[in-house]
Amino acid sequence: MRRILFYTTVILLISNYAFAQNSIVKGFVFDKDTKEPLSFANIFLVGTKYGVIADIEGYYTISKIPEGKYTLMVSVLGYDSATFDIDLNKTKVITKTFYIGKADIQLNTINVNAKKQESINDIRTSVMTVTPMALKLIPSIGGEPEIAQYLQSMPGVVFTGDQGGQLYIRGGSPIQNKVLMDGVPIYNPFHSIGLFSVFETDIIRSIDVYTAGFNAEYGGRISSVMDITTRDGSNSHLGGKVSANTFCSKILLEGPLNKKKNDNTPTFILSYKNSYLDKTSDIFYNYIDTASLPYAFNDFYGKLTLSSEEGNKLNFFGFNYNDKVNYPDIASMKWRIKGLGANFIMLPSSSNTKMEGFFAYSDYKVDFLEIKSNIPKESFVGGFTAGMNLAKYTGAHEIKYGIELNGFKTNVKLKNTVGREIEQSDNATEFGCFVRDKIKVRQFIIEPSIRVQYYASLADISPEPRLAIKYMMLENFRLKAAGGLYSQNLTSTSTDREIINLFTGFISSVENLPASYKDDEISSRLQKAWHAVLGFEWDIFKNFNLNCESYYKNFILLTNLNPYKQFDDLPENYLIPDIQKKNFIYESGEAYGIDFSFTYSLKKVNFNGSYSYSFIFKDDGIINYYAHYDRRHNANISANYKFGKKETWLFSARWNLGSGFPFTQITGYYPKIVFDEGISTDYISKNHELGTIYGETNSSRLPDYHRLDVSLSKSFIFSKYSTLEINLGVTNVYNRANIFYYDKIQNKRINQLPTMPSLGISLTF
Repeated sequence: MRRILFYTTVILLISNYAFAQNSIVKGFVFDKDTKEPLSFANIFLVGTKYGVIADIEGYYTISKIPEGKYTLMVSVLGYDSATFDIDLNKTKVITKTFYIGKADIQLNTINVNAKKQESINDIRTSVMTVTPMALKLIPSIGGEPEIAQYLQSMPGVVFTGDQGGQLYIRGGSPIQNKVLMDGVPIYNPFHSIGLFSVFETDIIRSIDVYTAGFNAEYGGRISSVMDITTRDGSNSHLGGKVSANTFCSKILLEGPLNKKKNDNTPTFILSYKNSYLDKTSDIFYNYIDTASLPYAFNDFYGKLTLSSEEGNKLNFFGFNYNDKVNYPDIASMKWRIKGLGANFIMLPSSSNTKMEGFFAYSDYKVDFLEIKSNIPKESFVGGFTAGMNLAKYTGAHEIKYGIELNGFKTNVKLKNTVGREIEQSDNATEFGCFVRDKIKVRQFIIEPSIRVQYYASLADISPEPRLAIKYMMLENFRLKAAGGLYSQNLTSTSTDREIINLFTGFISSVENLPASYKDDEISSRLQKAWHAVLGFEWDIFKNFNLNCESYYKNFILLTNLNPYKQFDDLPENYLIPDIQKKNFIYESGEAYGIDFSFTYSLKKVNFNGSYSYSFIFKDDGIINYYAHYDRRHNANISANYKFGKKETWLFSARWNLGSGFPFTQITGYYPKIVFDEGISTDYISKNHELGTIYGETNSSRLPDYHRLDVSLSKSFIFSKYSTLEINLGVTNVYNRANIFYYDKIQNKRINQLPTMPSLGISLTF
C-alpha cells in the first residue's frame, strides 16, 4: 500500500508543476446545424503567434496571453470562418463557443487537409483515426458502412477469416487488445460472422486505433487500444434512419427532447440493428456449403445528452448486444454483452482545466457446445469501471493526468484438448493513475508519460514509463518514435495454435501456474511487454501522403492455456511435473515488422493502400512456434470514385492479399485405444478410435488469402435532412476459395464465404 501512495503522490506532484500564465481564452467549436464538435479546428488570435488546434471534443484553450485587445478567429476547412473581438485588459478568462456553418468545398479535400493539420500538431505514432466519412469510402455490405470492414484494411491489422474470425493487431491476440466505447470495456467487439461489429456506424464520432507505443492514458493491456467515441443526438430536428438489406435491418432515431430548441436542449439517440441472415441465406445464398449461414445477432444502443452553454456535458448511455451461431453437427454458440454508464465534461469557469469523468458497468457471457464431443464451454466477465481525467493547457504544455478504478469478476469452465477439466472463478480489482505532458519545442513535439497500475488480486504494482517524440525535419517530412512498458492481468482460454477458435473465455488472476519458466522462478504473474516504434510521415505531393513505421514488441511474460495437461493437480500427483498438471503455462514472444500506408486524394477519386511485413513468435518453454495469426505479407488497396450530377453516385472497391497462416500438418493416423476402464480394459477386443499423428507445431502454411469487394450506391437528395440511398454490393467478386478450416474426420476442406451479392436501401430523414 505504501508503494501505491508513493507512486500516486509522485504522479500528482509531476502533474501540478506550475507555469506562469497571463490571460486565458477557451471554449468549443461546433457545427451550426448538427451541434457536433468540430475536431482539429484552428483557433488563433489574428496578427499574433497565439493559436491552437481543437481536440476531439472541439475544445480549445489559448493561455499565457498578454493583456490587450484581440480578434479571436476560428478556421475549419469546409466551414465558414468566424471572428470574435475580446478585451483581456479587464477579464483574465474569456469563454467563447463558436457555432459555424458549412462552406461550399469538396469533402475529400477537407479530410486530407484535416489529417495534415493533425499530423503537424500531434505525434500520432502508431495511431490511426477513423471518421464516419472514411468509413463510407470502404465497400459496404448491404449498403451499410462497417467498422469491421474498415479495420481489416489498416496496416498492421490481420483478420483471420469471414466466419469466426478475429482481429490481431501487430502481433497481439484479441485478449491483449483493449476496446473501449466512451470509456467502457467491450469484451467482444465482433460478431461471429466477420462482416459485422457490434458498433453502429451512424452513432460513431471517431475511432482511434493505437497499434503500439500508446501513451500512459491507457492501461491494462499489452498490445493495442481501440478507443471509440460516440456522437450526441441531433439538436436541430427529430430525425433518423431506416434501412434494410439481405443481411440485416436497422432503425435509428435521434433529436431534441424539448420542442423549444436551443444550443442547450437535451438530446437523445437510439439505434437498433437486427440480422436475419440465418433465414434469408436459404433464399439468397443457398449455394454456400458451410451449413448455410447460421448467424443471427441484434444490437441496441441508447444515449441521452444534457449540455450547458459553457460546454459542460453529461451523457447517460446503455447497450445490449447478442450473437448466436449454430453449425449443425459441428458447434453452437451464443453470447451477449450488456452495459450502462455515464460520462461528463466540466469546464471550471476561471481556469484552463478540462475535467472528464466516467462510470459504467459492462459484462460478457458466452456458452459454447462442441456437438461431436458434447463438450460444453462457458465463460463470464463483467464489472464496473470508473475514472476521472484532468487536462491543463498552459503555453507550450498540454498536461493530462487522471485515475482509473476497475473491478470485475471472471468465471470459466471448459475442457482442454486432452479432455481435462479447467474451472476457475475470480474477483479482481485494478487501480491506475497516469500523467502525460505534450511539449512543443521548436521542431520537436515531445510526449513523456508514466502510468502506475496496481493489481490488487495479485498484490502487484507496475510502474510503466512511456515516451513519444516527433521531429519536424522539413515542412512535409516528419520523423517519429514511441515506446514504453505495458502490463495486464486478464487471460484468455484460447490458444495461439488454433486457426479457428469460436469460443474465447476470460480469466483474471490466473493461479494454477507453474512455479518457474525456463528454470527461472516467477516472482510476478503479470503479463508484460515492451514496445518500440520508429517511423516517418512524408507529404510527397499536395494530396499524396506516405506513412512508414517499423515496430518491435517484446512480450516478456504471457499466460496461456496449457495444451500439455494430462493429470489433475492433486496432492497424490505431486511427483508429476507441473507442465503435465497445471491449467496454465507461461510463455514469451516477439512481434516485429514494418508497415507502409499511403493516401492519394483528388477531387472525385480517393486511393488508400497499405502493406505489412511481420513476424510473430511464441515460446512456451517446450517448443518455439509461430502464432496461428502470423501472416508474413498483408496488402490492402482501396479506391472510391464519385460521379454523376452533384456526385450522387459512389463506386468503391477494396482488394486484400495475405500470405497463408501457419498450421500443424497431419502426418498420419493410428488405432487409438481409450482405457476408460483402467487396467481392466480389454484392449485386445475393444474397438479402437482414430488417433491423429501431428507434425511440428504450426510448421506448415495454408494457401494465400485474397478477396475483392465492390459496391455501387446512388443517393437521391429530397431535402436538407432527407436522403434515399440504394446500394449494390458484392463480397468476394471473383469467388476465391479461401480456406476456413479442414475437417480431419471427414477429410474435407471447408472454405470461407464465396461470392455474395447484396442489395440494400436506406432512408435518412
